[in-house]
Amino acid sequence: MTLDYLVKRIAQFFVIAFLAASINFFFPRMTGQDPIRQKLAQLEQQGVGVSNEDAQGLVETYNKKFGLDKPLWQQYLTYLGDTARLDFGQSISNYPSTVLSMIGRAVPWTIGLLLTATLISFAIGTLVGALMAWGKAPYFVRVIFPAFFTLSAVPFYLMSIIMLYIFAFRLPIFPLFGGYSPNITPQLTMRFAVDVFQHSVLPALSIVLAQIGFWALGMRSMMVTIQGEDYMLQAEAKGLKTPRIFFRYAMRNAILPQITGLALSLGTIISGAILVEVVFGYPGVGTVLLNAVRGFDWFVIQGVVFMVIVTVAFSMLLIDLIYPLIDPRINYRRE
Repeated sequence: MTLDYLVKRIAQFFVIAFLAASINFFFPRMTGQDPIRQKLAQLEQQGVGVSNEDAQGLVETYNKKFGLDKPLWQQYLTYLGDTARLDFGQSISNYPSTVLSMIGRAVPWTIGLLLTATLISFAIGTLVGALMAWGKAPYFVRVIFPAFFTLSAVPFYLMSIIMLYIFAFRLPIFPLFGGYSPNITPQLTMRFAVDVFQHSVLPALSIVLAQIGFWALGMRSMMVTIQGEDYMLQAEAKGLKTPRIFFRYAMRNAILPQITGLALSLGTIISGAILVEVVFGYPGVGTVLLNAVRGFDWFVIQGVVFMVIVTVAFSMLLIDLIYPLIDPRINYRRE
């Protein structure tokens, strides 16, 4: 990999971040809606009456507080500067909490649950899919695993509802909702860790069951396409051991599209599994985003969407840079 290519890819990443910030700023304002007035309308629907004079005063006060009374170009420049410092402002619905603090409290829950579940489903699905295409998978895998192909067509939220009904409602083995029990204080203790694990089993299982067949199908297809390649025939002709052929020659070449899919999955974890957190009442970023949409909280929505876009871009950048380490045939040198 050349230095020029590395600089080019990093520059592309910052361009994507700039475009994401710009789109994130202009799109909500193109709707012509006023977030403060929307919030007041929501309060009125909830039975909190505000007189017209008081409402106008609140609108002017909050517009000044959140900088919405300034010209659009000035708001844009201020927004870009704040975004560069990861300062997304303060929440309208949860003032004076900052958007970054709200996302910061939710990110560990999302990463701990969704990232772990995605990596587990990727590892199991990729390995089993490769074994099934290789023709040497254990008998119980060949019998049981096709059922996971059917489950891969089930959405996350539907799988969550099924798991919740069976293992929390009908069979009260796991908790119904939340990230931890309300009678336990969050702290670094074994009791709290066990309680968090119990609350995360069903959401994680929902994601694993819904994803594992998808990864297996993709890997099996790639393994089938490479079995007739020259390097595979040469490895067999050289008398190499079967495990070495399987891992060093077959899986190593078939796994590249899987890793690209993994990068996209890791980047879209927040948006893709938002309903899993909603079903289980899990205190992750998806729940923060849903509450922001319900409460017309523009600044929180902008912060979460920007983080999702940047995460996807960074994941693709990272995968692009480590591709040559996975497959030496890939290089970015100019001929």
